[in-house]
Amino acid sequence: MTIATKPRLSLPRIIEMNIGFFGLQFSFGLQQANMGPIYGFLGAEEATMPLLWLAGPMTGLIVQPIIGAMSDRTSSRLGRRTPYFLIGAIICSISLFLMPYSSALWMAASLLWILDAGNNITMEPYRAYVADRLVPEQRSIGFLTQSAFTGLAQTLSYLAPTLLTSFVARDVLDDNGIPVVVRIAFIIGAILSISTIVWSVWRVPELPLTEEEQAELEAKPLTPGATLVEIGSAIRAMPRAMRQLSLAMLCQWYAMFAYWQYITFAVGRSLYDTSDPSSAAFRDATLTTQQAGALYNFIAFLAALALIPVVRKLGARSVHAFCLTASGIAMLLIPGVDTPAMLFALMLGIGIGWAGMMGNTYVMLADAIPPQRNGIYMGIFNMFIVIPMLIQTLTMPLFYEPLLGGDPRNVLLLGGALMILGAVATMFVDAGRPVPKVMQARAG
Repeated sequence: MTIATKPRLSLPRIIEMNIGFFGLQFSFGLQQANMGPIYGFLGAEEATMPLLWLAGPMTGLIVQPIIGAMSDRTSSRLGRRTPYFLIGAIICSISLFLMPYSSALWMAASLLWILDAGNNITMEPYRAYVADRLVPEQRSIGFLTQSAFTGLAQTLSYLAPTLLTSFVARDVLDDNGIPVVVRIAFIIGAILSISTIVWSVWRVPELPLTEEEQAELEAKPLTPGATLVEIGSAIRAMPRAMRQLSLAMLCQWYAMFAYWQYITFAVGRSLYDTSDPSSAAFRDATLTTQQAGALYNFIAFLAALALIPVVRKLGARSVHAFCLTASGIAMLLIPGVDTPAMLFALMLGIGIGWAGMMGNTYVMLADAIPPQRNGIYMGIFNMFIVIPMLIQTLTMPLFYEPLLGGDPRNVLLLGGALMILGAVATMFVDAGRPVPKVMQARAG
């Protein structure tokens, strides 16, 4: 659908079209908050922890560009993107349901591969769907609304085990050593994953293709060979601003992936003086970390809403640099905390940074890419997320002991430095400038 013929959406409709993102991000939040502890409960060692998180970057690297190219070329009764939403959501729901029943480390790791594949099948077409559906001056609202739902969903997913302790004691364990409250939280996630996606595509369906767009699709065969050729062509023709984003993305996603892997272990040492995953103190550290994660995601939810007018006025680039700086300072300070209150206070910086990562970068990207290739470039852009994760996964075990002293608190110091470097790199990106006042008036 061309820009000229796109209907403008009201704010309630923009919210409804992003409700499915709530379920998708609830799933991601469960992973971030619980996979490290689950691996610990099942006997994993800290030094090899990143290798067990390999599923996310690898499935993202393989799945999203392919799904992006395919969704650009798909024509069905349900639309271009919707079939992928639904398939991915079903895979996610099944995997979430089975995850807490894992009886061994290999089973949990295998299910994470399947879960992340499902998440990635859904994620990229969802980003393209927002870019397809909205006129340019509404895109900042669309993507920052997604960021807000990310914060809200992950707030609840992080907090779910703590809330569930009101009904089930935190020390009640299944036979595999995983707390029952974690199992119930994953079942809730399985239900939300499919139900919210169905709601969004029912309430805000995709726009029908024009005759010209339909003819163009029919001229592009949906075959494996054609898909790979399209990916290669898009990479060669990648817009300059998109290439410039790569360094900032490398820094911020290396840092954030390391944060998710090691924050529970760092809090265990800083606040509970333990490194033993089987101890009651470590379970306390897990709940404290989940509460802190819930807080930073709630802050991200509020920050994403607050950033909508700020990004219009100042532009996504400078705002994002500020967000990364706030996150970097917080990571640098976390290893020195000695009370939960201090840890929670620093979640302000982490939350602001997370809001920027989930919204501002996509505002900058949408400014830079041609609309007819939204799907494939959103998929390729995901490589800017998963390649840093993959690099972190493969490099961290090499220097965790010799350079970081086997101390997870030093991982957070490294992450903080990288976040600040990412803020500097963001300022060199030729995208994300302020929206002209005329466009702001039209978007209001």
